[in-house]
This record gives sequence, structure tokens and C-alpha cells, in this order.
Amino acid sequence: MVVFAQDLETAKPHSCGLLAFLDYLKAYTQRSSFQELKAEEVRIRTTLDKVRYSILIRGSDVTVRRYAKEIDFSEGVEKTFKKFKQGKVRSHSTDINNYPDMNHVEANVLDFVAQLHPEVFDSLNTYCMSHSDFIDSIVKRFDREIQFYVACLEHQSRLKSTGLSFCYPVVSSESKWVRSVEGFDLALAEKLRREDARVVSNDFCMKGDERIIVMTGPNQGGKTTFTRTFGQLHYLAAIGWPVPGREARLFLFDQIFTHFERQEDMKNLRGKLHDDLFRIHQILASATTRSIIIMNEIFSSTSLKDALYLSQKVMGRIVELDALCVYVTFIEELSTLSTKTVSMLSEVKHDAIASRTFKVVRRAADGPSYALSLARQYGLTYEQLREQIGL
Repeated sequence: MVVFAQDLETAKPHSCGLLAFLDYLKAYTQRSSFQELKAEEVRIRTTLDKVRYSILIRGSDVTVRRYAKEIDFSEGVEKTFKKFKQGKVRSHSTDINNYPDMNHVEANVLDFVAQLHPEVFDSLNTYCMSHSDFIDSIVKRFDREIQFYVACLEHQSRLKSTGLSFCYPVVSSESKWVRSVEGFDLALAEKLRREDARVVSNDFCMKGDERIIVMTGPNQGGKTTFTRTFGQLHYLAAIGWPVPGREARLFLFDQIFTHFERQEDMKNLRGKLHDDLFRIHQILASATTRSIIIMNEIFSSTSLKDALYLSQKVMGRIVELDALCVYVTFIEELSTLSTKTVSMLSEVKHDAIASRTFKVVRRAADGPSYALSLARQYGLTYEQLREQIGL
């Protein structure tokens, strides 16, 4: 711990968080309880360093006994045979791997050594038992959290090497005007990096009284990826981390609630619709005006009429809460439900196969246009049908 404090001070950190932690670490290592712990450790280490033993190996038998001042002949043997050396020869020496854990032979040898020197190892055992929880809770938490940040730095570095951008966002706990330029999903970006494929980034913006992004568009067009990106950006911003994208302005939320479609669970004895309603009720009962809610294609198991009615009720409650929301749906009427809704859709190319662009744009819902692309893909447009039947 003392060495860690010294190394951290040598690194000369600039962030307020690391400087505050360094001050805490210095104070922690100066406590009398820590000094006593350190002094006892030094005493036990000194005692252990004085332990000597010999190992006698005969075939598969290994004997451990007290050190009796046996003579080490290795230096003399090497010196004697050195004169017979003729030029450079191949070495037959074997490297001993320095693993942190012992193998079963080393563990058994140590057990025998402990039996030969019980007073030393009893003291060590008492020390370990008495101070099994010696690590300070704040230091332990720092150890776990810094691993996350280091992993994020490595992940970010890999993605930056492909040309993707990261930025520190403007974060507000008051304004719900949110914006992102060239944002992207971290998990998908890593997958595409390994496949040497291009990442499609997207922009979004909500200003004024706008609170709900209503996402429509074809399946496999990037809607779910966009919802994940929206949540990731706000979560990373909340913990003070750079977010994916060239520029971002985000809201400091209290909780993020998500509802993604999942298979029916026979154990809870609820049907698909009942389960959706149960989960959504829990979300709306817990959400506040400072929450972020992400709904991904809910009520897909019911009729269009019922799905529209239920969705209007859910979105009405979100409007009352004034919470930020991304609502992915196949019901285009929801995009114009309120002045607080913003219509966004995943684009497709109007070519022969209705290719996905994975671009999400702010535009009025355009289901008929996609339907026309599908009809063209399968040869079902009015003109194509007339041609096929010879009219």
C-alpha cells in the first residue's frame, strides 16, 4: 500500500478524483493501526527469510528435512567441467516458471517445512487470521473500479484506431435538451472492428419540450442498436467517461429503465401480454421526471388496435412524467401522439432488395414507402403484377 501511494504520487495525477484518493491513501498509510500491521508483517517476513531446509530426491520419493549445513557442490562442479567446454554448445538448462500459485509438489513440500518450523508458521497463520479483512473498503472499491476504467481505456483505444470518435459530453441535471453527433453502440463497434467492417454512426437531438423519440422502420434496420446507443451515452456520461461520438450534450438521470422483448417464461404463469404489462407497470411506478425510459417493440403479441390503445396509455403516462424516452414501435400513429414526441426512422434504400442503410434520421414515419420497397423486392408492385399477368 505504501509503494502504491508512492507510485501514484510519482505519476503526478491531475484529476480531482485521483488527487483526493492520493490524499486519502497517504492518510491511511500513516494511521497507527496500519503502521502496526506493517511492522508485524516485516517481523514475520524476517523470520520466514531465516527458514532453511533441505530436499532429498530419490526417484519418486521426496524427503524434506532440516538444513544441516549441507555443502553446495554446484559451483565446484561447474568450475571443474568448464575446462572441457569446446566452443558454443546447446544449453540443456530448463527455465522454472514463476507461477503465482503452487503446484501440488510445492504445496506438499511447504506443508513439511511448516511441520519442521511450527513456531514460525503458527505466527504467520495467526497474523493472517487476525487481519483477513485488513484492506480498507475505499481502497478495495478503488481497486475494482479502476480495473473498469482501464478496460474502458483499452476498449476506447482499439475503437479510436478504426477512426471512431469519443468526446467528453456537456452534462446537465436541469436541461433535457439532449444531442449526439456521430454516436454509436460500443458492443456493435467492437464486433465490427474484429470483422474489419464499417460502423454506421447516428445523430439525434431533442430540444424544447421534446421528450420522446418514437422510432419506426423495418426490422434489422438499426432501431435496437440506436436504443442501446441512447442508453450507453447517458450511462457513460453519468460516470464521467468519454462517450462515443464527436459531440454530445446529455441529461444527468436518476435511473434508466429498459423494456426489451423476451420470450415467454412458463414459470411465472403469465402470458406474453400479461408479462409485458406487469413489467411496464413496474417501470412506470418507479420512474420519475429525471428518469430515462427505453421501450423496444412492446405489445407485439396483441392486435394492432389493442397495441395502439395500450401504447397510447403508456406514452401518456411518460408524457405526464416528463421523462426522456426512446420508444421503438411498429405503430406509426404514435410518432404524432404529442408535441413532446419526435419521429425518427431507420432508412432503407429503395432498390430491388430494400437494402438497410442503418442510418437513423429525424423524419416523419414512412411505412408506405418501405412497403413499396418490399413489394418491389418480391415483384408485387402494381406495375410488376400487371406485367406478370400480361395486362
